[in-house]
Amino acid sequence: MAEFQLFAYQEEVVERAVKGENIIIWLPTGGGKTRAAVYVAKKHLETTKNAKVVVLVNKVHLVDQHYSKEFQPHLGNKYSVMPVSGESEEKDFFGIVMQEKDVVICTAQILYNALIHAEEAKHVELSDITLLIIDECHHTQKESVYNKVMRCYVEKKLKGERPLPQILGLTASPGTGGEKILDKAVEHVLQICANLDSAIVSAKNFAPELEQKVPRPIKTFDIVEKRILDPFGEHVKSMMEMIHGFMNLPPDVRLRECGTQEYEADVVILEQRGVRESNRMLAQCAIHLRQYNDALLINDTLRMMDAYRSLEDFYTTKSSAAIDGTDFFLVGLFEENQVELRKLAMDARFENPKMAKLESTLLKQFGPDVQSRGILFSKTRKSTHCLNDWVLKNRALQEAGIKAAILTGAGSGITYMTQNEQADTIRNFRKGSLNLLISTSVAEEGLDIPECNLVVRYGLLTNEIAQQQASGRARARDSQYSVVAQEGGKEVRRERINEYLEELTGKAIDVVQKMGPQEFRTKSMKSCV
Repeated sequence: MAEFQLFAYQEEVVERAVKGENIIIWLPTGGGKTRAAVYVAKKHLETTKNAKVVVLVNKVHLVDQHYSKEFQPHLGNKYSVMPVSGESEEKDFFGIVMQEKDVVICTAQILYNALIHAEEAKHVELSDITLLIIDECHHTQKESVYNKVMRCYVEKKLKGERPLPQILGLTASPGTGGEKILDKAVEHVLQICANLDSAIVSAKNFAPELEQKVPRPIKTFDIVEKRILDPFGEHVKSMMEMIHGFMNLPPDVRLRECGTQEYEADVVILEQRGVRESNRMLAQCAIHLRQYNDALLINDTLRMMDAYRSLEDFYTTKSSAAIDGTDFFLVGLFEENQVELRKLAMDARFENPKMAKLESTLLKQFGPDVQSRGILFSKTRKSTHCLNDWVLKNRALQEAGIKAAILTGAGSGITYMTQNEQADTIRNFRKGSLNLLISTSVAEEGLDIPECNLVVRYGLLTNEIAQQQASGRARARDSQYSVVAQEGGKEVRRERINEYLEELTGKAIDVVQKMGPQEFRTKSMKSCV
């Protein structure tokens, strides 16, 4: 069995868990939470009669990752360890697997299904488990599957039913639940503690060692001045105005500013209304307006050509399917303006300045003789494809030796990746045959991605948890975390708010940790009610 030593800060955070207490371990991304959990599992298996350890994860790819990287290498020689995911046959006789194995790693849904299943071969009782490890446990709230599992636990506890498993939660970022004042953030942390029936622990005595092992990246705001002239965008907006005029908007409809998320929400409601009232003109115009609005959003983040192509792709499928006057007007409008739009999109004088800023941010870290690794986070699967195309066609980036690939969520459909494609991409990134991942938020949490010296967030608005997870990916020495955004734009504001919320999370946890046992019990019980 692979013997392993914990760092002093890891020993500090597992101390109470090794004694059998329910705890949540709060360590930053890269701080070795999973390794600490393996250590607790090992001690538990060695000292507990009929021990049964279950490790819950919230994403399918994490089942195999935790199995092959951590639990199997360290426990597999002495104990039987089994990964079970939705893709494996074992889920169909999960109850039997649980009887035969010492350690089972599975998605929370599989365990929950087994808890409520009547058939014996598939049924599991919580009392069968002696240690329940919950990865990314900040998701244990509201109607999440984690919380459904924990509700079964809390119900049994309140009824006095025993035995119950020991709980070990792992998180890099409990967050504040969107709360902006300390008292409310404390309530949020208490709520998570109550949901997991656990106290929260972090490195205190050995915090300096942790800071040394997991250095924080140097953060930069790479700010871009606003585009002075945007003839392509203006032209698209004038076409949208023509559609507004044609469709004879109902007097009670107010559409907000074109090119915003708010406008998108307005036209989605408009389309639903058109369908509800059997007003085909209204519904069709709304669908087309959404495409134009999408093009404006792309134009704001990516190249003008990406925005133009998104419209061209849409109208290629539409032009042959015209049914009535509305279709003829909408398709005709695009066809009349197509040549002008294309010409504007190709005019380099008006290109999106954010792209130039992104290029210079990447070139600061990459060069022919520099061993760099980076992740570029972007909002949508579509934008990752556009950015990848841009990197491939950009001579300066190619000369700097950038070898990029897309990493998006697994699922079915043309723009999704399969589990295997994800694994191959990460393997190539680890090997160094790729050195830049262009990723949606899938790479923020959980995925076993090697240390990066550059993380760029581009055109992203997310909460403080996602921001902490992303920043935690920049773990190499002197790494850089860059936010490329427009001066005074929403991204910068959001990033500043997130910094404040991250600080607030730390303060809230500190307040909770300083509570005496009685006060903590009373206040977390109050959260339970």
